[in-house]
Amino acid sequence: MASWVGSVMIFLAVVCLFLTTVEPKVRHYNFNVVMKNFTRLCGTKPIVTVNGMFPGPTLYAREDDTVIVKLVNNAPYNITIHWHGIRQLRSGWSDGPAYVTQCPIQTGQTYVYNFTITGQRGTLLWHAHITWLRATVHGAIVILPKHGVPYPFPKPDHEKIIVLGEWWKSDADAVMNQWMQTGLPPNVSDAHTINGFPGPVPNCTTSKGYTLHVESGKTYLIRLINAALNEDLFFKVAKHQFTVVEVDACYVKPFETDTMYIAPGQTTTALLTANQKVGKYMMAISPFMDTSVAVDNLTDISTVRYKNTKTYTPTTFSAVPAKNATPETFQFIDALKSLNSPKYPALVPLNIDHSLLFVVGVGVNPCATCSSGNRVVASINNVTFVMPTTPLLQAYYYNISGVFTDDFPGTPVMPYNYTGNVTTMNMQTKNGTRVYRLAYNSTVQVVLQGNAVVAPESHPIHLHGFNFFVVGKGSGNFDPVNDPNTFNLVDPVERNTLNVPTAGWAAIRFRADNPGVWFLHCHLEVHTTWGLKMAFLVENGEGPNESIMPPPKDLPTC
Repeated sequence: MASWVGSVMIFLAVVCLFLTTVEPKVRHYNFNVVMKNFTRLCGTKPIVTVNGMFPGPTLYAREDDTVIVKLVNNAPYNITIHWHGIRQLRSGWSDGPAYVTQCPIQTGQTYVYNFTITGQRGTLLWHAHITWLRATVHGAIVILPKHGVPYPFPKPDHEKIIVLGEWWKSDADAVMNQWMQTGLPPNVSDAHTINGFPGPVPNCTTSKGYTLHVESGKTYLIRLINAALNEDLFFKVAKHQFTVVEVDACYVKPFETDTMYIAPGQTTTALLTANQKVGKYMMAISPFMDTSVAVDNLTDISTVRYKNTKTYTPTTFSAVPAKNATPETFQFIDALKSLNSPKYPALVPLNIDHSLLFVVGVGVNPCATCSSGNRVVASINNVTFVMPTTPLLQAYYYNISGVFTDDFPGTPVMPYNYTGNVTTMNMQTKNGTRVYRLAYNSTVQVVLQGNAVVAPESHPIHLHGFNFFVVGKGSGNFDPVNDPNTFNLVDPVERNTLNVPTAGWAAIRFRADNPGVWFLHCHLEVHTTWGLKMAFLVENGEGPNESIMPPPKDLPTC
């Protein structure tokens, strides 16, 4: 009898241990927004940080965990945090974009972000979502698979986080205010950064680069994040190959490349094996821009250093892609395919309820208060979005009238040759706070068409609250008759941020199964500031499980 009882007790202890191991956890984080002095480019300046760190702290969780972040604002600026790529199922109050889902958190105030990570695993990022503060207020999100669930690729020996960014000698918000006063594009950044370090910079002997330490024969899972404000970037390590396995927290069919291309707001996770001889190897990021638009031309040179490398060992260098290396970007993008396995299927909507054409780009409006007499603006379907003073989600939830209208045009009001000659009509836009309404669980196709007005360039478009499938892309004007025949409806890549090609188009599909108000905007911060943004209003479905949760009691007030 004693033996039998002992066996039962052991069994129950094992079960309890198993349950405590695999059950979802509640993960608590404290984010203290403070000013801190940093020295990067031959000078010291105060910047806004979280917990005094640049980049900020990494948020770790597992699939199905609940994350609670208590944010205290001790900086002299209003702040919000967006958990970029987290779907926020029914929890739009924690999404973060200022005046879309919440009022800003003012100096001295506190707000608790509370959300559950459902059906996601991989690399994402968090960042400020007000003015240009995300230049220094950003960090990584790492979502691990559930306990006992392996990666669908060879297990790495170690994991490394690499956050790419930009650095200005002046205050980033001052750069934004320059545009407000002059109406002209603001200055580009003074350097790129890898994990906060700009690398060697001309006329600045004190600047230094980041070092990634590796050991021969080991494989590293590189979690690459582009937190830059305004620039697409190439990432390369001399004499090494990457095996790309995931983008935007969605697994992809693995493929090899020696150069990764990544737009602002995107993440790419890849395996890197330290299979070269002991030594130091160039790790570099360089900008991509296939038009004459101004960019920060500096290449950030950092180092991958093998264990036991002698101090005097010279670094092995390699050429980086040309600034206008469009074929390399297309090669990388075209290689991205959903894993589409039984465990991770690609659930592409096949029947579409809303077929939309959004023309995105830059224009010029008259401006009596601007020193230039004109103001550069940006728009979707010639609507330059005006941010309200009452958040859109609150206005919808509480039925507050006069904040927005739900008549955002699903197609251009006045069609034209989007990638052809510029005319005065094409250049001017209309201001408005307009949203597009979607029924719960409806299916949506959006063709994002880039225009060639004023400054044709690629646009990294980010959709809050959803992942989407990128089913097609092309150059020139979208052909609604023939181009859909080329769509990939089997294994298209799943993302939350995509690049619309310069003077070209890209088509996405998603299911509107998340009630709330969800921002769609260009992740080039300069274009968002200019008005290249809109919002989808997704209605409640049936019952509480298909409806927006009530707002928290500590929701900030404006």
